[in-house]
Amino acid sequence: MELYKIDNHGFVKNAVQITSPNHDSRVNSSDDLAKVISLIVIHSISLPPRQYGGNGIIQLFTNALNPDEHSYYTEIYTHKVSSHFLIRRDGALIQFVSCLQRAWHAGVSNWQGRERCNDFSVGIELEGSDFDAFEFAQYSTLNQLIHAIKLSYPIEAVVGHSDIAPGRKTDPGPYFDWLKINSNKKSHNQ
Repeated sequence: MELYKIDNHGFVKNAVQITSPNHDSRVNSSDDLAKVISLIVIHSISLPPRQYGGNGIIQLFTNALNPDEHSYYTEIYTHKVSSHFLIRRDGALIQFVSCLQRAWHAGVSNWQGRERCNDFSVGIELEGSDFDAFEFAQYSTLNQLIHAIKLSYPIEAVVGHSDIAPGRKTDPGPYFDWLKINSNKKSHNQ
């Protein structure tokens, strides 16, 4: 079992680091950033849709998606999006943005009356879709990562993208098993 730890700069040493340009500062003050981060948002993504193992997600998050590679890419290749983390089907962990920075993963969102969830959340993408079960290795990595994030930041809840953008987003989807994550503060579907 690989243990993850978040350093003082918001990076996981054992994660593959691929820098996304799609991020900015969380706050414009001298606030303690570690106290700002209070939410974990779980997403799912596959590019092309329902195809796994390729570089489409990485290309999207690094603004390198080629619209000629797949018809679906013509709809999204100009989107400027990212996430802090991606967990591949085999459990491999990739980090795109420091936890101390604001990744662009939540979009228009609201959690318990607070809008703009990117401001106070860490986004974790799972390689998957609304139509396929997630892999054991993904849950294993996810649980380790959630544990590391909770050791570093005052996390109040772990939610799905669908919980902060209901009606607009469905991920992580019906095949995500909330009972497989070790989160005593999970607030899904409250």
